[in-house]
Amino acid sequence: MTKSIEQTFISPGYLAGSGDPAWVTVPLRRACGWSTAGDPLVPQVILTSPDQLAQLRIAPDPDPAQPWWTLRHAHHGDQRAWGITFDAQTPVEIVAAVTDTLTAPGPPPTASVDPYGPLRAAGWHAPRHHDGLTSPKGMSSPNGLARVDRIVDENGRSAGWVVETSVHHLPAIWRAFVDGNTPSHVASALFGALADATPLVRNPHRVPSLAVAHGSTSTREVSAESVAFALRNRISALAQRNTPPPNASPPGPAAPRVPRRR
Repeated sequence: MTKSIEQTFISPGYLAGSGDPAWVTVPLRRACGWSTAGDPLVPQVILTSPDQLAQLRIAPDPDPAQPWWTLRHAHHGDQRAWGITFDAQTPVEIVAAVTDTLTAPGPPPTASVDPYGPLRAAGWHAPRHHDGLTSPKGMSSPNGLARVDRIVDENGRSAGWVVETSVHHLPAIWRAFVDGNTPSHVASALFGALADATPLVRNPHRVPSLAVAHGSTSTREVSAESVAFALRNRISALAQRNTPPPNASPPGPAAPRVPRRR
């Protein structure tokens, strides 16, 4: 008989809590070839891409105002250096959407995409302020619990974005800061994961209280095997994605030429 265990499905996903960091770190190590480093006396994990251009650092900090996740990418070609930081309670699935996009095989898109595209498609809108006016610089979720604000410098140029999930007048649940030099397709992947309506799965004993109070939760029996092998299946899918196709078999020897008869 197939065993089953209880799992809680949480929507919207940005209220689901952090989850297991291994969802991000293990595939980077096993499927994408990132190397690990760190000081055993310091509670942090550092992963570096094979080309040495990108680095992901996870540094747990007792100060909730400090980010736990820091992704940095060095200057390369025409692309300036950029970075993204995530607070501790950022769902790992949202962080993984960024790292999966960054490690996708093939050259990155050369054409710029609209980062707000996934938000608009999910029904997000320009947030309203106390005076009733809308801001063209940001987008707010339909329930008002999450928003993306664009930061502009003194010259009116985009300096990045701030992603924030909060409930009414309570402190922010988590924030992410996206550098203005971040490639548009990477920012779009982050915003797409933020707006994704697919419920995230969590252990019933680790469901944040705010998710119960302000989100939608349902607990049901699922296959224990699907839970146990979820990470392994994710690693396998990413490894297959990053494996180059086999080279075409070399052509066989040319057939001998038959002399033409006069």
